[in-house]
Amino acid sequence: MAARNDFNNQAIAAAVTQAHARYGRAPGGANASYIPYLASVPAALAGVAVVTVDGQVFEAGDTRYAFAIESISEVCSLALALEQHGSDEIEKRIGADAGGLSFHSVTTLELHGDRPLGPLVNAGALTMISVIEANDAQDRCAQILAMQCRLAGRRIERSDEVDQSEQSTNYHIRALASFLYADEILYCDPREACEVYARQCSTLINCADLAAMGATLAAGGVNPLTKEHVLTAHNVPHILAEMAMAGLYNSSGNWASTVGLPGKSGMGGGILAVMPGVAAIAGFSPPLDFSGNSVRGQLMVAHVAKAMGWDLYRVPGA
Repeated sequence: MAARNDFNNQAIAAAVTQAHARYGRAPGGANASYIPYLASVPAALAGVAVVTVDGQVFEAGDTRYAFAIESISEVCSLALALEQHGSDEIEKRIGADAGGLSFHSVTTLELHGDRPLGPLVNAGALTMISVIEANDAQDRCAQILAMQCRLAGRRIERSDEVDQSEQSTNYHIRALASFLYADEILYCDPREACEVYARQCSTLINCADLAAMGATLAAGGVNPLTKEHVLTAHNVPHILAEMAMAGLYNSSGNWASTVGLPGKSGMGGGILAVMPGVAAIAGFSPPLDFSGNSVRGQLMVAHVAKAMGWDLYRVPGA
């Protein structure tokens, strides 16, 4: 097995530059069209960034373009819920399995009506929002945004334009929330859960922010840029395990077998991969494949991971 070159800054910089040069204009995919805002983002954008656990930042391409975080926000909400309740309570109420069907499946709930099975599918994300201790929707949103900011290491903002676009098209989310509430596995008003979910997905981040979020997980909950202890270390493995099982929608298994890192993607074109104890890689490009994952983002992130030998599942001689 090749050496990982974990903190070889020159090697990381070269891998990032080469990933963008090779795959920043790769063909294929299309912007998400179910939300008007996402359809309007320039499809040619592409960027890739790495943040290491010692705070080094490497970038190439459109890494400072602000895009909608979308379902990557579920990782941040999971972090908040774990900090409040611990992994045992979250697993009891939501579950910790992949589910096996699409991320917005109602059938999964019908088959497993006692809980949504995992926090990184839409039903689980709604239940997760509802278990966050808060006074009202505004307080719930403020807490989630604060967690996103702490993970990113800077103040980030929610986009009213994205929020309105989300709120006007979230019919399936509303149906899931009603189903959950009827089965008594949603712990707040379903309208509040839908409102908060749309708002948490509407934050604008850039590729460097996303890499910093992942690097905070890689560093056991300490943000490498701000040095803040954002998360309790024992909650991080639970987050990474959920990312490995369901972070890339229906392509999660393929990602795990080919790249070998916990990941999370969003319909806004962002994608994140985490090498625990070492670094995080983030990619961004709006065109998505059939599963909803950035075509170029996957290629760029996978290139960096392979070039650096970052793969949790590789064994000597493989």
